[in-house]
Amino acid sequence: MKLKRSDQIAESLEQLVFQGKYEDGQRLDEIKLAEQFGVSRTPIREALQRLVMSGMAVQIPSRGVFIRQPGPVELVEMFETMAELEASCGRLAAVRMSDAGLERLIEAHQRCKDAVEQEDAAAYYFENEAFHQEIYLGATNSYLQREALKLQNRLKPYRRVQLRFRGRMGQSLAEHEEIIAALTAGDAERAEKTLRAHVNVQGERFQQLMAGLKS
Repeated sequence: MKLKRSDQIAESLEQLVFQGKYEDGQRLDEIKLAEQFGVSRTPIREALQRLVMSGMAVQIPSRGVFIRQPGPVELVEMFETMAELEASCGRLAAVRMSDAGLERLIEAHQRCKDAVEQEDAAAYYFENEAFHQEIYLGATNSYLQREALKLQNRLKPYRRVQLRFRGRMGQSLAEHEEIIAALTAGDAERAEKTLRAHVNVQGERFQQLMAGLKS
């Protein structure tokens, strides 16, 4: 998996925000960023648009792109909402997902497993997204799928940073196996419960997440 230069720059900017290099409301200067990353302004513009699409930045006409960081309460609320959306997708997918969809889900899980064995967090997150998107698709509810994809994109940098925690990739993989088992069995209640727990961040995990954003 090779990322476009603009995607690499966007991920670097996300990490700089997490490390406190950019503050909430700070303007991102295209010219300075182009010099910093040694590229033209085109990939910088593409990277900034990715930040805007994820919600990590806002674009103000005639003024530019500005960092937009959610506070702890808003972040918890977003994860709670994501957990409920995924739980709903899992409940529906347990009774609606096709055999072909289940096969694609298992294949995505295997690619996640390969990434864990290679200790490749970036590859794991990429395949993890595909895994979850198969569940959204399997719910066969286009409106729910769009809303889940929208929030998945918004939380992308925060879900990715969790993978830096020791043992989190392996734990996530084990949770995927439980999800697959529930969907294979057609157990809607179990799929709903497992996905909700898989996505939600509470207590110690949230404290780790907040610490990870600054470390």
